[in-house]
Amino acid sequence: MAWGGFLLAILAEYIGLYTLQEPFYVKGYYAIGGAFLIVACLVLQKTIRDNEEDSLFLKETEE
Repeated sequence: MAWGGFLLAILAEYIGLYTLQEPFYVKGYYAIGGAFLIVACLVLQKTIRDNEEDSLFLKETEE
């Protein structure tokens, strides 16, 4: 469900960019900004997951 919403949001963003009545450089600016946000979200999710796994591993080794 979460991946579906994520993909739907990306699709809506880029459809909106495609239909935007602005020069190409403006569309490019928004497209790069959107791509950066997507990558930042994925990196943040991975970092949070890795930190949680590390804390669980440290708890197991302490016991």
